[in-house]
Amino acid sequence: MDREIAKPCGVTQGKVAEDFDGWASSYEKMIDEAVAFSGRKRAFYTDVKLGHLLRLARQRFADLESLKVLDLGCGTGTFHPGLKDRFGELHGVDVSARSIKLAAARHPFARYSTYDGTRLPYGDGHFSMVFTISVMHHVPPRQWASFVAEAYRVTASGGLVLVFENNPYNPFTQYFVKTCEIDKDAVLLPPAKLRRMFTAAGFTDVLTRTILSVLPSGKSLTRIDSLLGNLPFGAQYYLSATKNVR
Repeated sequence: MDREIAKPCGVTQGKVAEDFDGWASSYEKMIDEAVAFSGRKRAFYTDVKLGHLLRLARQRFADLESLKVLDLGCGTGTFHPGLKDRFGELHGVDVSARSIKLAAARHPFARYSTYDGTRLPYGDGHFSMVFTISVMHHVPPRQWASFVAEAYRVTASGGLVLVFENNPYNPFTQYFVKTCEIDKDAVLLPPAKLRRMFTAAGFTDVLTRTILSVLPSGKSLTRIDSLLGNLPFGAQYYLSATKNVR
């Protein structure tokens, strides 16, 4: 299987921005309600992804405090409290102006911008690392290639890009997407499709691993979840890619 799990989707980037403006104040509550069936709250899943993000960053870079880092599609900055003082500069950008206003008020240690979903407001090679978490399935499919191309453009040579996405082959993920209002227009991307897009954009060392095959609570379950990463069971997955050194 290698096709995206799609709903009829004529959504535009403008509609995405409008929707997330409307959800900005209640976003975290809506996610908590959507994941309640799992017996865990949003914060648990946030911490799991933060753990992977920081682990992968440390594997690539010797000194995190020297890095300029971009959260592409940051929303209200859900992940930013856990990243405070981790990097030299933490930036966030989103199409939702309302979300960015809330993020800036909550997290004055980060730098925020809005954009139109087409061209990021940064120069070429500006960031050592770019990450995007649970964002691409909200991007209109016809804009996936340009989204990846923009991530490539603003990443420095030798830089790292990380993408966290929902695994369309996991039944719990399918249930979450069907029952969460925020994902009403979501189009889920299979890992193989995402790898091909990043390879086509010029990235190297492109790999994906699933996460949350089991709920990684404690060292033993965390290790088991890591060992299952090459199998297609996890509720989510991450992609790691490097920009070519020129």
